[in-house]
Amino acid sequence: MVRTMVLLRALIRTARMARHTSSLAAGLPADDEVLLDAPDARLGPALVAAGRGEYRPAARLLAATREDAAWEDRDRYVMRLAAFAGARPEWLARWRTDAPRDPDLLLLVAERAVADAWSSPARAERLHEVTDLVTAAARPAPGDPVPWRVALDHARGTPVPRVPFEELWAEAVRRSPHHYGCHVAALRFLATAGGGAGHGQCFDFAERAAQDALPDSLVQALPVRAVFGHLSSPAGPEPVPRARLDAAADRGVALSARYAPADPWPAEVRNLLVCVLVRLERWTDALEQVRRIGPYATSFPWDRLSDDPLGQFLEVRDGVRIEVAASTPLRTRPRRAAADDH
Repeated sequence: MVRTMVLLRALIRTARMARHTSSLAAGLPADDEVLLDAPDARLGPALVAAGRGEYRPAARLLAATREDAAWEDRDRYVMRLAAFAGARPEWLARWRTDAPRDPDLLLLVAERAVADAWSSPARAERLHEVTDLVTAAARPAPGDPVPWRVALDHARGTPVPRVPFEELWAEAVRRSPHHYGCHVAALRFLATAGGGAGHGQCFDFAERAAQDALPDSLVQALPVRAVFGHLSSPAGPEPVPRARLDAAADRGVALSARYAPADPWPAEVRNLLVCVLVRLERWTDALEQVRRIGPYATSFPWDRLSDDPLGQFLEVRDGVRIEVAASTPLRTRPRRAAADDH
């Protein structure tokens, strides 16, 4: 009898998948239309010019973000341009030759140096060697929080005691109290052995930051990052109440709803949210976020799970549709006639 019921449930699940999976793809971009880490309208031309060996468009772009105090844009652009410089070091070398004191160049050099050090087997030694570059990036831009985000990333890989970390954090928030990149860097520091914080303290930090931020601030997604770190912990997750995980996901869903579908600005947050919702087996919510992502896949978090982040995203996207289809009844109850509603 038990075996018969198990077989029956499996057959029903298969039938539901066959009936509904295709229809749930309606409105989703085709696989070949999904883009990975697509640059926005300002960064795209700078990257194209950089591909030709020209650094001045990138220099103008970063200068504009500094002059306009557009710190979130500045942080994103610095990370993307630094990643480009990793593949084309001669591009950055030419900029350094022509304008060695350019504050935007100094920031880009520090970001690239810290990223290179983090990827080195001799990480701690390399990070120590680039300390002066990190310091130099902060000196000419007293109001810019982005060098302090770089400094927090730098400190995360060195044996920095808690007091110096708190000094770095104070410098960052003094310049921009709700800067998303600095909050992410601080959360990652706290989650490492150097930070000495358990998952509970990471959740405390993330939740306090989200409570203090505006409703449409990306800092609202910080608890979702805490969930991802908790669920991805190589040492095995510490006990965290399921209600706390769901509350973080709910906050991320509310943030996503404040932005239009297929908006590239919250794309990374939405990709992260899908990953967390899948881990929590909240399939319907995950499908809604897949729809809101549209064509904008991001490397994070999928590069933490696979060497092919785009392929991983597409695989998860298909898996979410299958799970929703498997839980959808074979037949939906017909709506009663209007006269029957009274």
